[in-house]
Amino acid sequence: MQTKTTHPPIPVNLFAFFAFLLLFFLVPAHCLASPNEVIRVHVSPEGNDAWSGSTAETNAAGTDGPLRTLSAARDRIRQIRAESPVDTGVIVYLRGGKYFLNQPLTLTKEDGGTEKAPVVYTAYKCEPVHLIAGREVPNFEPVSNPEVLNRLGQEARKSVLQADLKALGITDFGKLTTRGFGRPVLPAGLELFFNNQPMTIARWPNTGWAMIDKTPGGPKGGRFTYTENRPSTWAASEDIWVHGFWTHDWADSYERVKSINPATKTIETHPPHGVYGYLPKHRYYILNVLEELDRPGEWYLDRSSGMLYFWPPEPIKKSAPPVVSLVENILSLKDCSWVSFRGMTFEYTRGTAVRINGDTGNTIENCTLRNLGNRAVQIGGGTKNGVRSCTIYNTGDGGIALSGGNTSTLEPAGHFAENNHIHHYNRWCLTYRPAIGISGVGNRISRNRIHDGPHNAIQLGGNDHLIEYNEIYNVCTESDDVGAFYAGRSWVSRGTVIQYNYFHHIHSAADRYRHGSRVVYLDDAASGFTIRGNIFYKAGSLCAINIGGGRDNLVENNIFIDCKKGVLIDTRGVGWAKGHIAKGGGWKMYEKLEKVKFNQPPYSIRYPKLATILEETPAEPRGNALNRNLAVRTQLLSMPKSHQHLLAHRDNWSTDTDPGFTDAAKENFQLKETSEVFQQIPNFQNIPTQKIGPNFQSKETD
Repeated sequence: MQTKTTHPPIPVNLFAFFAFLLLFFLVPAHCLASPNEVIRVHVSPEGNDAWSGSTAETNAAGTDGPLRTLSAARDRIRQIRAESPVDTGVIVYLRGGKYFLNQPLTLTKEDGGTEKAPVVYTAYKCEPVHLIAGREVPNFEPVSNPEVLNRLGQEARKSVLQADLKALGITDFGKLTTRGFGRPVLPAGLELFFNNQPMTIARWPNTGWAMIDKTPGGPKGGRFTYTENRPSTWAASEDIWVHGFWTHDWADSYERVKSINPATKTIETHPPHGVYGYLPKHRYYILNVLEELDRPGEWYLDRSSGMLYFWPPEPIKKSAPPVVSLVENILSLKDCSWVSFRGMTFEYTRGTAVRINGDTGNTIENCTLRNLGNRAVQIGGGTKNGVRSCTIYNTGDGGIALSGGNTSTLEPAGHFAENNHIHHYNRWCLTYRPAIGISGVGNRISRNRIHDGPHNAIQLGGNDHLIEYNEIYNVCTESDDVGAFYAGRSWVSRGTVIQYNYFHHIHSAADRYRHGSRVVYLDDAASGFTIRGNIFYKAGSLCAINIGGGRDNLVENNIFIDCKKGVLIDTRGVGWAKGHIAKGGGWKMYEKLEKVKFNQPPYSIRYPKLATILEETPAEPRGNALNRNLAVRTQLLSMPKSHQHLLAHRDNWSTDTDPGFTDAAKENFQLKETSEVFQQIPNFQNIPTQKIGPNFQSKETD
């Protein structure tokens, strides 16, 4: 119980001081005035690239003022530096408005700064700035072509509009292409967006999935049959596509249709055909069919004529016309350092919005990245590059990709994704396109909120990464045999710590399938992880943590609440996966050992248990430990009795009642000081729940 205290009145002359402090701490850093010792360049959609860019406003004579484009600002900075080479910082102020890009802004080594004198592109006084890789389409009108009208349903004929893209000078439509599991991340073709949301390519069925009936010619025959009559109403087309989970509910792909035979109800696809082939009773849908433009929000593009057909879900306003995506990327940083982009929106790309390659200290901060064909940000090589306090959603293929560090020397890169809000991040490919992917050595994912994704939230490869203070929920919604966090098939990729995260409400929509969802999935002999201080609440239809035959994993000081199972440790390496894990097997476990010289420095010093792995039975789940964990209404451990002697475990406690949470009804699982846990589990550490998740208000509309 706290006692009430009184304080003396604050002197009047201190109010100004406290007002200053309040302003300083509440106003975002990218909105603050800059110090004097910087180069300032101003850009505005109403500007002129022939002007100097030295002022934010146009002068009275209309002869000088802000520049119009970011590329002109870049070139102006180069000119200033060439005329007076001084190591000073640079601030490029962007006035509010829409900036339509015809090509990416590319910054190279000469455009960078230093740690003490960085280059910052930022919104001017927090005005809403939109960097747009697309084009507005204002010329929609009723459909007039009788042939097109005859292919539409009765309701659609009254509602679908058309726009001639070629009349707007738009002739590069991109193309639909085979993509998905095990295939490269490729740019999307032209897409349509309305009211800041992606619209749907005309498809059948409108929602959910159809099911393969039979597969003439077997799984690899490239054909399958259907039972419905709907495809018999479609005109022939060379650009119809199918998207499906053809064999496994953890592997989806898009395939181009070669032919549809209504008489035999058979669909044949072009090679490479569905990933792993086609099997009966597996799900798919068909897209890019004009006749299926039958509900609000759907669209279809006739690539031969350039005519875009659209059924708007609400009337189109002149002030907010639909937008089509055109440019692959918005921003590319190549071998430049200490450049930041702050307080703006990146949107409507066909590919990845931001690519950062090499060097150090580059950041994307306080930005919104949305409605993108691929990822939001991809970082590769260099050191200390990152994404901070950003909102990311409606991406086609994942969110952020971090890669860097030296896997030979174990030198860390220090890249980071911190304090971000990422959701609805896989519109195109539904599997293995994570909200945050991390690889290499020594990178960090911290304080992010990730939700509403069809497959994993975080996917990892490499060594010595840190995953902490993240909140992850409602992911794995469309897939099977899946983990919210996923790593696999390596004894070598060790040293990663997963700590102080809150995983909750993770149950795969594919729970009707046989494998289900995990939360932390150390798949196929993944080894050497530390899983510490996490909270798992109603998470994982199979289990919260699955150690899939791996070794030397430490699970300690975690809380499991209302989970089916807390920790599942299986023995696949000496069971069904014995051939995969053996020398020469498909998982290449021994080859990965030899590649890094596992029994020599630095690996033998950093991971001493790895150095002696071949002296034991490497395929057995040895060296795992389960210590000081709390299980509430949860089966803590599931492991074959034949191998339980290989597991070290101590000071774990299971209970069916509230062990003393602060407020379990409101998901406050901080333990009270009087909790029985501290008597039942010696040295149990309370989890710092107040640090979990981002500390900013996500902004998604402006």
